[in-house]
Amino acid sequence: MGVSAEFLPEFDLEMASARRTLERIPEDKLAWKPHEKSMTLGRLAGHIAELPGMGVRVMSSDSFDVASRPAGQKPTVAESQKHVLELFDKNVAVARAAIASASDERWAGKWTLGMGEKKIYDGSRIGAMRRMMMHHIIHHRAQLGVYLRLNDVPVPSVYGPSADEGR
Repeated sequence: MGVSAEFLPEFDLEMASARRTLERIPEDKLAWKPHEKSMTLGRLAGHIAELPGMGVRVMSSDSFDVASRPAGQKPTVAESQKHVLELFDKNVAVARAAIASASDERWAGKWTLGMGEKKIYDGSRIGAMRRMMMHHIIHHRAQLGVYLRLNDVPVPSVYGPSADEGR
């Protein structure tokens, strides 16, 4: 079994869990945040919707410098549940296609993420996919689960039952 075939089931499960969590965002609370230093719920949902795009970047390039982003490029903020789900679904589909078509040789390559002179990640491509895309989505999906709980929105089951869902 090749790397892509091994990776895709994990990707599919994590993306389905992330989508279930995004489906719960309360549209009347998009500007809400639990702390002054926190992202708004709308920005957090938008960030989760953007993150599968990192998988495309990892598979299609050998590096990315955050400092080279186009001037004026604004982070995504959810305008509605529909908005964020459409963006997430589009990004997941493109990322899945990039993963499915990657050769084992491509997976074996190196990948670097930097911010100007500062290296954020410098390692294997599969490590970048796990850390910079999958784990990043998992981290923020869990954060969104806390936002949901603090707003009395039922938290979906992810790895097992939640306090709101027994499955």
